[in-house]
Amino acid sequence: MRKTLATLLFLLIAAPLIAAPADDIAAARAVFEANINAIRQRNRDAYLSYYLHSPSLVRGGPDGFDTGFESFAKGAGAQWPDLIEANDIHLTPLQPGIVYGTYRYRVRYGSDEHSGISERLFVSTPDGWKIAVTGAIDSPAGTPAPPRALTGATLIDGRGGAPIANTNVILRDGKIDCAGTAAQCPVPEGVDVTDVRGLWIMPGLIDAHVHFSQTGWADGRPDSLDMRATHPYDQTEAALKADPERYGRSYVCSGVTAVYDVGGYAWTLRLHDRFEPNTLAPHVDAAGPLLSTLDHWLNLPAERQFIVLNDASARDGVRYLASQGAHAVKVWYIVRPPDLTVEASAAAVAAAGDEARKHNIPLIVHATGLAEAKAALRAGATLLVHSVSDKPVDQEFLDLAKRNGTILIPTLIVSRGYVRMFRSAVEHTPVAIDDPNGCVDKSTLARIAETTSAPTTLTAEQLARRDQRTSQGEEIAAQNLKALVAAGIPIATGTDAGNPLTLHGPAIYAEMESMQKAGMTPMQVLVSSTAVAARAMRRETEFGTVEKGKDADLVIVSADPSADVANIRKIRYVVRGGVMRTIDDLHALAQK
Repeated sequence: MRKTLATLLFLLIAAPLIAAPADDIAAARAVFEANINAIRQRNRDAYLSYYLHSPSLVRGGPDGFDTGFESFAKGAGAQWPDLIEANDIHLTPLQPGIVYGTYRYRVRYGSDEHSGISERLFVSTPDGWKIAVTGAIDSPAGTPAPPRALTGATLIDGRGGAPIANTNVILRDGKIDCAGTAAQCPVPEGVDVTDVRGLWIMPGLIDAHVHFSQTGWADGRPDSLDMRATHPYDQTEAALKADPERYGRSYVCSGVTAVYDVGGYAWTLRLHDRFEPNTLAPHVDAAGPLLSTLDHWLNLPAERQFIVLNDASARDGVRYLASQGAHAVKVWYIVRPPDLTVEASAAAVAAAGDEARKHNIPLIVHATGLAEAKAALRAGATLLVHSVSDKPVDQEFLDLAKRNGTILIPTLIVSRGYVRMFRSAVEHTPVAIDDPNGCVDKSTLARIAETTSAPTTLTAEQLARRDQRTSQGEEIAAQNLKALVAAGIPIATGTDAGNPLTLHGPAIYAEMESMQKAGMTPMQVLVSSTAVAARAMRRETEFGTVEKGKDADLVIVSADPSADVANIRKIRYVVRGGVMRTIDDLHALAQK
């Protein structure tokens, strides 16, 4: 494209040149800015006035180039973008009266977004400065965002220290180039500045417990409410595999820029590579199929997400996961006496842990009872992905967790989601969706609306007993979280999103607020939701704090989250990989 423009530079300009003004760069910039503003204002006449009215007007793009003002004018204004950003402008005088320029664009048409580079050739004519050559081509996925300086905000860097007022955060090539006071991080010349005074900047949130193999409703968990008559399970899973990006957009819209998928079908292991260059999706690591003490039926005819764990399969299962690129080994430690006991499964869990260590893969364990949680710790678990909710944790548990350096993810809200779904089905009342920024995709909202007519044999009395059991478990889990924090056990935030009514994306808010309600300080919750969660994913060198060299993944909010984590809901901007989007843009993109 650039070679073509250079070749055509002097051949396709028919209008005569006149003496250029003293500052050609300033004149070209004024035309450029007025042209972009005319697009924002949807002013067709003003927009066209800045182009060379000549048969030699050149327009280039991915399909080649075309010439002529008349054909260009016919299509102008047929579709205006809902958003246009023009950053990283560079203008170079080629000779008096001729200036070449480039800029980086991001445009959005409804829920469709494009970004790339645009070129302009500005010429001085008797009618003033005009655009004689214009071209644009989208950038490949993974192209770094243009540099940007965020100035004036209060910085919460994710490491637990006091917020720092009036800071600058410099972003370059998708990374944080500098973060600190204005004196520490002066704005480099030529870098676009976004004034964020009065706002708070913090690292992007991390949800360290999600499941892309589940939908957030009953169709992904027909062992809760069986919706297979209207939503066949194989079709549900095929749709999840085909379009996990819908949940990726919901996460980024909610301020979540990294997630840990800790169990699902084998296709989830490919999400890391699939999402990494996509700034509208979070970073993803995945554990893949779970090793389960229960031979659970929730599989597909030719695919398993639950591999039955026994003495013979433990090591083979770990070797298989390692060969497929799993980032962890997840054990679903289900105890259902008299057949499924802690003692009956302990040897197999220990064998899985031993084999995982040989492959340098962390052992993650789902264990909600104290006995199986301690057995998991003895097996070498470094990540427990639920609170103990049957008994208070004891000193043996705390000693084992400290010995392993174990991180615990409490998942305080997930059980309540099931109760809310069952209540809607039993009482035929609509589900209230906790989605303050409108980040949940339309298809998920439509399915949730079906809950009021979902078939269920659950009675009101059974619902009341389940509600009571859930409340008791929540109380014990909250008390245990407080004890774990007091003992210095690191806590990471995770929601178990994908389970019924624990929705991909916005579930993070209620989880963080529940952690604060259980006794954690707001700053402790923020660190758990950023730095510690990154450590749980073993990616703390890449993201989780705002410091030089880390990925440019940020959340910018309008109220102080270190005073109350509920203020995280008040998102103004999210930055993923250096691309900064407003919450309005993110909402629109999430509805695709």
